[in-house]
Amino acid sequence: MGKHERWNLLLELLSARERLSVEEAAQELRVSAATVRRDFEELAQQQMLTRTHGGAIANTIAYDLPLRYKSARHTTEKQRIAARVAQLVRRGSIVGMNGGTTTTEVARALATRPDINAEQDGTSTALTLVTNAINIANELTVRPNVKLVVTGGVVRSQSYELVGPLSTGLFDDVTLDVAILGINGIEAVAGATCHNEGEASINRLMATRAQQVIVVADGSKVGHRAFARICGISEVNTFVTDASADPAQLERFEEAGVEVVRV
Repeated sequence: MGKHERWNLLLELLSARERLSVEEAAQELRVSAATVRRDFEELAQQQMLTRTHGGAIANTIAYDLPLRYKSARHTTEKQRIAARVAQLVRRGSIVGMNGGTTTTEVARALATRPDINAEQDGTSTALTLVTNAINIANELTVRPNVKLVVTGGVVRSQSYELVGPLSTGLFDDVTLDVAILGINGIEAVAGATCHNEGEASINRLMATRAQQVIVVADGSKVGHRAFARICGISEVNTFVTDASADPAQLERFEEAGVEVVRV
């Protein structure tokens, strides 16, 4: 198990328990106590937890690790989700997409789809992608058949997303066929949520400008809520997740009119 994956697991355990001893963490992760102590020290230096004698306590209710640390979590599930979502997008569509590990996989799956990658006649665009995620923009810049539109804004280092007033102004002048949104939590009552209010603001705008809203998340996000609300569950047209998602929550989504796709 790599360091970044351990950090995710440690923070998830802290989020659930609020307090964690070195011995408990070592047993849960099946690593040495010395490894856990080093991880606790490094996470404390980044102000992601508070070190205590013999363990650590949570700093906040919700954690937002930098994107580079999240990529190791649920990779297979995210790739399956991405492949399914890519099938839902029609060629020639205008797609809005926010940042995150799952949406990054969706962008890759879309950009490599055979019909979008095929030679064009020069009269049409295979796909138009509007994004506020600089990592997605970087990957798709080299795709000649994708018209890439990037919002302005201030970069948020956790997610590589552009946020703030400079990022939202673009949406006064564009419309979207579909918005594909990654989230940090989704449940029947709170709807789709994320950790940062700036990200929530631009995600909400994408949703309102789109004819169809597709939310993507692995099962670990289902039944959980984060700080900032993006949209209500009834505003989501399609939710694509994996087989680990809580069936009771998915049933409530369907009762609210959401098409649920499990891969």
